[in-house]
Amino acid sequence: MEWQDEGIVLSVSRHGEADAVLEVMTHAHGRARGFIKGGLGRRNKANLQVGNRLSLKWYARLEANLGRFTVELIHSPLGQMMGEGSRIAALSAITAVVASTLPEREPHADVFEALKALISLLEHEDGAAPQWGGALARMEVGILGALGYGLDLSTCAGTGSRDNLAYVSPKTGRAVSLEAGAPYKEKLLPLAPFLTSGKLSDATASDVASGLALTGYFLERTVWTVAGTGQPPARDRFIATLRRLSQ
Repeated sequence: MEWQDEGIVLSVSRHGEADAVLEVMTHAHGRARGFIKGGLGRRNKANLQVGNRLSLKWYARLEANLGRFTVELIHSPLGQMMGEGSRIAALSAITAVVASTLPEREPHADVFEALKALISLLEHEDGAAPQWGGALARMEVGILGALGYGLDLSTCAGTGSRDNLAYVSPKTGRAVSLEAGAPYKEKLLPLAPFLTSGKLSDATASDVASGLALTGYFLERTVWTVAGTGQPPARDRFIATLRRLSQ
């Protein structure tokens, strides 16, 4: 069994003295892992940094096996992030979310493209933590949809209105308008405006922290608790940064 694809490095773990197990998000084969001989050696280590985009070849005697990777570097975004602690923190949060939510070997091309675009945003755009965090929240909405737990943020669950959407039902994942939700607002989740308006540039750090709390609630209920992993620490630290910025 073998395949070739393009992938983005999610994590690398030590296997023995100098070998490694590489975890990637690929375009056509989803989240995948494989063994790399000498992966932590001088020649390979730089190519296997989190966020790097690779050309991959995976092969194994049986499809169920861990398999082996051979890789070639396509692009590394890290040169633009050197010394930028906030960008590195955002990158860690983004890749940790993908690694902790998607099942292995299940294609999710839309998530791969969203991850690729988000890393490009981190690398090239003049932005700050709210913009990166907002893009992460949007990607998480996409991940929930890809896993069959999609949120319906288009209309009010009670009235069908598209106006003044301010809350989300924690039971159904459907939006609720300001007026319809007023009597029950203590039981509803706040809906960050940028998740429905599309105006990410207007989002504040507080808005983005709220948006990530929303998507995190549903990921915790449907994915992380089921897997027994909990919210990735890197994501938790990134949200803490956003909350400090909003004070």
